[in-house]
Amino acid sequence: MDPRLTRIHQNTRRHFLQQSTAGVGGMALAALMADPSAGVAAPSATQNNPLAARPPQFAAKAKRVIYLHMTGSPPNLDLFDYKPELIKRSDQDCPDQFLEGREFAFTSGTPKLMGSPRKWKQVGQNGMWMSDAIPHFHDIADEMCVVHSMYTDQFNHAPAELLVYTGSPRSGRPSMGSWVTYGLGSENENLPGFVVLISSGVQPNGGKNSFGSGFLPSVYQGVQCRSQGDPVLYSSDPPGMDRKLRRATLDALADLNQMQADQMGHPETLTRISQYELAYRMQTSVPEVMDISAESQQTLDEYGATPGGSSLANNCLLARRLVESGVRFVQLFDWGWDFHGTGADTGITDGLTQKCASMDKPIAALIRDLKRRGLLEDTLVVWGGEFGRTPFREGRTAKSKILGRDHYPDTFTMWMAGGGMKSGFEYGQSDELGFGVAENPVHVHDLQATILHQLGFDHERLTYRFQGRDFRLTDVHGHVVKDLLS
Repeated sequence: MDPRLTRIHQNTRRHFLQQSTAGVGGMALAALMADPSAGVAAPSATQNNPLAARPPQFAAKAKRVIYLHMTGSPPNLDLFDYKPELIKRSDQDCPDQFLEGREFAFTSGTPKLMGSPRKWKQVGQNGMWMSDAIPHFHDIADEMCVVHSMYTDQFNHAPAELLVYTGSPRSGRPSMGSWVTYGLGSENENLPGFVVLISSGVQPNGGKNSFGSGFLPSVYQGVQCRSQGDPVLYSSDPPGMDRKLRRATLDALADLNQMQADQMGHPETLTRISQYELAYRMQTSVPEVMDISAESQQTLDEYGATPGGSSLANNCLLARRLVESGVRFVQLFDWGWDFHGTGADTGITDGLTQKCASMDKPIAALIRDLKRRGLLEDTLVVWGGEFGRTPFREGRTAKSKILGRDHYPDTFTMWMAGGGMKSGFEYGQSDELGFGVAENPVHVHDLQATILHQLGFDHERLTYRFQGRDFRLTDVHGHVVKDLLS
């Protein structure tokens, strides 16, 4: 008999017979990661540890990414893109030239132009315009690289979000975080390379595809962590199973998987072994890094975070702790930014004020905290949504006292900080009414190419062969926006 089988019998048979229920529960480790995709090979140089740290293709300015996604897409014309001419022409009919041949999510006929009702001021050394909805961002203006000329191809939430994160509006492609960890691995062998944190209680519009691994090996998908209860579902030992039995179970599974790998030569079998071992190590490392009660009261107050709670503030603090511990890509999704104005909470006056109050303070604190700790220089922070909002009133709210805006793909604002981006810098602009890009257009594929470049990758050369074709995050598009780089 194969000596590995003998060891399996000696070390685990008694436990499985006496504690069969616990043994079955131990298999919940597999739920930490999706089942490996058939026919996909991990990088050959790191088959035994697909998350081992790897060098980039060239010297990088950024080592890690924190991506802050405002799910639903904030109204850029009420936050960053000051349009005095639009304000002057509020309540006028929208010019036909901006409507002809166009399709909008919830607006038809001839809508009314709507200038921002917010109060505006110039902030920072370079006099960036920002509204009163984001007062804490005023204090970090000199760290921000603001792009006013973003545009996309999609005007519905799920396709637009998938395009931002996977390079395609359809499901099935690897997400940005998966591409990054596939290329660079992780700096901490006891933590996932790609962690996802979700606030406001709702999954992103693209679902788990927005942080999935697609056809890449499943070890590269985002691991969703929680700030309440077990940080990772099924990571605790089930009743009746202690740490020793869990170890014996994994040793048995490793022997069986290694035998299969020896016989079949399938690289995903080795990936499976790595996944089980990572899950075992995560049982002690993840709860420690996710425990924000270890932070000082001053830090908690700066973020507005509450130990044991669930909020964007908690997740921003967790993002700092995760990147400080070596996690390569941290993705934060915060739902509730779809400001149609169909209710008070989605209006661009009181509703926007309340929503921004839960967002701009912790994110400003995150930027300052990263800078104090010397992490901002090589941590790229990205903030934005999946598209913009219309310069006119949303059709369903035309007669309402609550002001709202429809989906709009042609121009919107995003910003970045750290990771080798210019600071206190604005790039591109929309036209005087906010209908289109007037200068220096930046497509979402250009954003992807630029992020990968800062991490040390040529976006055309970070590829993966699947079904006879070399795929990449930017598909067949994208260029690095070098004017944004310091």
